[in-house]
Amino acid sequence: MNPILPGATVGVLGSGQLGRMFAIAARRMGYRVHTFSPDSDTPTGQVSDKEYEHAYDDLDAVREFARGVSVVTFEFENVPAASVEAAAALAPVRPSGSVLHTTQHRLREKTFLSKHGFPVTAFRHVTSPESLASGLAEVGYPAVLKTAGFGYDGKGQTRIDSERDAAGAYAALGGREGVLEAFVDFEREVSVVAARGTGGEFAHYGVVENAHSRHILDLSVAPADVDAGTAREAVSIARAVLETLGVFGVTCVEFFLTKAGRLLVNELAPRPHNSGHFTFDASVTSQFEQQLRAVCGLPLGSTELLRPAAMANLLGDLWQDGEPDWRAALSSPDVKLHLYGKTDARPGRKMGHLTALASTPSEAARAALDARASLKRPRVL
Repeated sequence: MNPILPGATVGVLGSGQLGRMFAIAARRMGYRVHTFSPDSDTPTGQVSDKEYEHAYDDLDAVREFARGVSVVTFEFENVPAASVEAAAALAPVRPSGSVLHTTQHRLREKTFLSKHGFPVTAFRHVTSPESLASGLAEVGYPAVLKTAGFGYDGKGQTRIDSERDAAGAYAALGGREGVLEAFVDFEREVSVVAARGTGGEFAHYGVVENAHSRHILDLSVAPADVDAGTAREAVSIARAVLETLGVFGVTCVEFFLTKAGRLLVNELAPRPHNSGHFTFDASVTSQFEQQLRAVCGLPLGSTELLRPAAMANLLGDLWQDGEPDWRAALSSPDVKLHLYGKTDARPGRKMGHLTALASTPSEAARAALDARASLKRPRVL
């Protein structure tokens, strides 16, 4: 495949913070960036050369967008398959529509992983109260019922602890098909952000430890506190997933690490990932530059971690008592601030993040959390 060189235009389907950081990396390397989404003045659009404001199912607009770029990538999974097909007829789409098709739907993703021998928790397809009941009889309690498609940050998930919870959990599906999963009593959650180039080359950022709050990623620490054997196994699984899927680009493989030391694949994200944001400051090549290199057919960059790092998300809740105290958070010279350009600070909405670098992962985590705590201004009575 001929490489797509600096000076070319890259198209991004989606316009959130992942696209914003991708666009920053691309423009730094001399590329132009066009973004496509139903919204205007978006995080990606603010730093792009051109912002297309159209619905994803406006296929004529998608075709116009694709005609103006040399390659198309995406920054979130919830893009209709018809839109990807329309773009692919006019420009290469990387990762491909088939990767998107598999990973944007929990049942297809779990089925793919299970079929190819990757370790996953027991799961069942749910289409009716009867199939839920039979699934619960097989996987046992507790269990988690999830919508099969278009879920993220814990949305569309209900825990079932006993038979009396089943009816409410099924009603929460709202008539949609679901996936029932056996509950995993995990020790910790980890992820591997990795890239695969158009020539099959592979690079990874090691194992990252993740902590969630309200089902939203709260803190990521790199490198994770896992033994060398577990780290090698996680990277090996991630590489096999990318190769089996045929990914060209960056993909995050999220894992549960059980108390027995077993790795189970939880989810796949075929794009840069929240748990890889620390790479923007702490790695020789960020996950966003790596995505650009991979989709443009360029050699992959070094993933060396310059110093241990931690990333703490900044949610809209921090704005409830007014503008956060940015000066206080930045009083540490080893803390970096990233804001996404979002004006509506809603509770639970990702508005930005802090990255802290230190001599050890635990020190980095403490610095990131301390900096975030300092953002909160005292309430005026």
